Amino acid sequence: MEITAATAAKLRITEEEFELIIKKLGRTPNFTELCAFSGMWSEHCSYKNSIKWLKTLPRDGEKMLVKAGDENAGLMNIGDGYGVVFKIESHNHPSAIEPFQGAATGVGGINRDIFTMGARPIASLNSLRFGKLEEAKTQHLLAGVVHGIGHYGNCFGVPTVGGEIYFENCYHTNPLVNAMSVGIVKNGETVSATATGKGNPVFFVGSATGKDGIGGASFASAEITEDSAEELPAVQVGDPFQEKKLLEACLEVIQTGAVVGMQDMGAAGIICSTAEMSAKGKCGMRIDLDKVPTRQAHMKAWELLLSESQERMLMVVQKGKEQAVIDVFEKWDLPCSPIGEVTDDGMLQFFMNGVHEAELPADELVLGGGAPQYNRDVKKPQYLQKINAFSIQQITDLQTLKVAAEKIILIPNIASKKWVYEQYDSMVGAGTVSTNYPSDAAIVLARPTGKALALTTDCNSRYVFADPYKGAMIAVAEAARNIVCSGAEPLGVTNCLNFGNPYDPEVYWQFTEAIKGMGNACRKFNTPVTGGNVSFYNQSPDGPVYPTPTIGMVGLLDDVDHKMTLDFKNDGDFIYLIGASQNDINSSEYLHKILGVEFSPCPYFDLQEEFELQQTIAGFIQNKLIQSAHDVSEGGLFITLMESCFNRSLGCNVTMQDGFRKDAYWFGEAQSRVVVSVSPALENNFLAAMNKSGVAFYKLGHVTGENIMMAGESLGTISEWKIKYDNAIGNTMKKVF
Repeated sequence: MEITAATAAKLRITEEEFELIIKKLGRTPNFTELCAFSGMWSEHCSYKNSIKWLKTLPRDGEKMLVKAGDENAGLMNIGDGYGVVFKIESHNHPSAIEPFQGAATGVGGINRDIFTMGARPIASLNSLRFGKLEEAKTQHLLAGVVHGIGHYGNCFGVPTVGGEIYFENCYHTNPLVNAMSVGIVKNGETVSATATGKGNPVFFVGSATGKDGIGGASFASAEITEDSAEELPAVQVGDPFQEKKLLEACLEVIQTGAVVGMQDMGAAGIICSTAEMSAKGKCGMRIDLDKVPTRQAHMKAWELLLSESQERMLMVVQKGKEQAVIDVFEKWDLPCSPIGEVTDDGMLQFFMNGVHEAELPADELVLGGGAPQYNRDVKKPQYLQKINAFSIQQITDLQTLKVAAEKIILIPNIASKKWVYEQYDSMVGAGTVSTNYPSDAAIVLARPTGKALALTTDCNSRYVFADPYKGAMIAVAEAARNIVCSGAEPLGVTNCLNFGNPYDPEVYWQFTEAIKGMGNACRKFNTPVTGGNVSFYNQSPDGPVYPTPTIGMVGLLDDVDHKMTLDFKNDGDFIYLIGASQNDINSSEYLHKILGVEFSPCPYFDLQEEFELQQTIAGFIQNKLIQSAHDVSEGGLFITLMESCFNRSLGCNVTMQDGFRKDAYWFGEAQSRVVVSVSPALENNFLAAMNKSGVAFYKLGHVTGENIMMAGESLGTISEWKIKYDNAIGNTMKKVF
């Protein structure tokens, strides 16, 4: 067939890029070669509209063991001869079309990124966004995604230990499904995604290849439309039991010493893994595609190159040690086929039944090589005028708490996610220590060390919508605050940057401002960005989603006994608010969901105040001066207090500072505040340290048996509130399911 710019356009290659391909090859590509460029130069693989900005993020740190972006996931030193491997990625578009498989294969893919480096996954987290929970479509998507995450994670045998879920109208058509995985590896036993050594054999290992997932990378690099459902074959199908076998086989084969390099076949499949491994090792490969194990007959060369069938790896093996590899995969009853060899000319040569199907320079296909890099136009969004026009003076203050409080606690963004997390196995592997006594972050043992990891995912996208720079800083700050309130030291960040169409100047302005804010906050907290994922085109005909730069953060506890939980411990303990309250209801759940105000500024935030608060909290935990710590976030001080009461069915009697509006004091979401409880025996020591810190604080009151009293208003018993909080989402889902 004749290859023209029109052919390229159907593969989502622009006319400009088509001309660039011709220039790089010195000829017009054939269809198979054009398909390879389509996958590799897609936004999903090349980061062509984001890489220049990603390079401005802090990417170095003393505990980094590999450079950011150099491997499939970030790797940081945790001491005792071990490292933590972690990454977060999106599976948004597939989940919008087929929620169960879309979410399930997202979990499978992110776990492969961990164990392809030689690490054993020990924990999974997620960050999810949907439309209004009351709508049947949202409930269908939520049920499918949760089932998919639970099915794959539970069967694979890695606990799902944490995450977040938000419900906003802008995610109605385009939900966000971000999956994070964390693993442990012994230093010196990591495997690089690099091909080296002329003549070394290239092996295909794992599940056989089918036509599912073909074009997935380019599918993820376009907007969701009415016709997107017709692209259903772009959604992969996963098998968690096959992946469990692949995990064990890969970790075992590494111990043979035969593995030179390894990479999972994720987005863009074989073409991606062959190109990236070759470019990184400054070599090439000769591949016989007819030797690739298949589960569908008569697959064409371009289909084999682009298939994103799950549970597959590309492995370069030391010549002469092939049998050791074959023996391991035969033991685990997994396909293992030599499909080619490493060359030294930098070219990818693909053959099919002896026919030369494609000849491509590896470096020209990849990010950091010949893949194009763009800066797009920026324009400050028009909606910011509405945001800046808001004033708290437009809102009448509360007279009493109870009526508003009863509405707040039922908001899906705030209410317990019990309906969701009960479908996940959080205890498999017996390494999770925060299930019964929760902390602001999940706590997982870092075996075989005596240490533990604190893990969290965070982003309030409405804050980012209101002010992308400040909102992204808050996402980093809240993640660090959750880590610190759990007794850990923040180590590093992986991010999943979910935005609309980068060709829209207002969307690209949101993206660039969020990158600036994220970078400044990460520098402040000394949490380098180890890697992650950019997901553009989260947009429907109704417009883009809220800008959602999800932060996955890992923290380290040198001694698990130093962990801090969020729950009040004893009747009579004193309750303190650390950090300054503000007359601020901006972008709060109260303002948005109860009063229906869509446009308001970002809540109060000061980066230096946040840093000083976290240092103070860390000192209190280290010196064992406090009994609990829980940060103030969605729902404000009221929800923080209630969540601190729930776990042990304790109540509280608290007062209100003078000079504040009731709505702002109880439901405002001004940042840099933490509620702590203090034993009466240690109050004097606590106050001495508090006064020395210079951080604002206020004695709210004390823990009680079971009754709730706030500012002199009786709110009943904690058990009454817990029933509302625990069942709000489940009761809504029952109306359809």
